[in-house]
Amino acid sequence: MRIGTGLDVHAFGLGDHVVLGGVRIAHDRGLVAHSDGDVVIHALCDAIFGALALGDIGTHFPPTDARWRDADSRDFLRHAAVLMRESGHVLGNADITVIAEAPRLTPHVQAMREILAAIERHDPRAQLAFDIYLHRLLREIGSMLAVLGGADALVFTGGVGENCAPLRDRAAEQLKFLPNLRVLVIHAEEEWEIARQCYELQTGAVPT
Repeated sequence: MRIGTGLDVHAFGLGDHVVLGGVRIAHDRGLVAHSDGDVVIHALCDAIFGALALGDIGTHFPPTDARWRDADSRDFLRHAAVLMRESGHVLGNADITVIAEAPRLTPHVQAMREILAAIERHDPRAQLAFDIYLHRLLREIGSMLAVLGGADALVFTGGVGENCAPLRDRAAEQLKFLPNLRVLVIHAEEEWEIARQCYELQTGAVPT
């Protein structure tokens, strides 16, 4: 059994529809993309190619190749399916999420520290856990970027975002396609903020 993960991010731009999972959906904005910008199929293709150790979707369908201009992403998926069958594998399950929410990082601080320590010991399971967490983080950041149509700055604060430089570095590297994106780290006292809000809810007073 092999497992792959995929991620795709496109900013909103001019247009009157988006394509998701091969379905054209009317919308007041389109997606900026070389092909049809189908993030669902692109992420699935990336997962398949990754599981087969065959690179990513950009390896097979580079955005610099004019042949793929406005291409139907379902053709990309058909290609991935052929390669999968030729390698003797079948798709057992695919869990695809399209979401626009920001993650809370604080609950994962200790686990991330342990994983990073294990990575330093060259533990392959720890490296896999780190890569999966990074993928989930990028998925959430990407969904927000798509909703906002881009960003001027990426702000890490509290929990893992504040205390895990390797995670910040990897995330920033994956997002370098965004022009002039600034990466900031802001110190936060999330526990005090949680305590303050609980105090206000219970007493109706603002703590001094």
